[in-house]
Amino acid sequence: MLLEQWPLIECDLHEVYGIDLGAPGLLHARSWRWLRLRILGLLSAESRTSRHFAPPEPPSTKR
Repeated sequence: MLLEQWPLIECDLHEVYGIDLGAPGLLHARSWRWLRLRILGLLSAESRTSRHFAPPEPPSTKR
């Protein structure tokens, strides 16, 4: 489940979007939709979250 990876998501939100979830009142000032869209955006960005859910293919060893 996506939210089980909250530590990855929290780090990526800060790195990719500059969103510090530790900032007082931030989540109270924003809607669930705002947060949901940014979390989903992490799945298509270069991020820990995207690598967790869609790890890169290992290099082919065939010649």
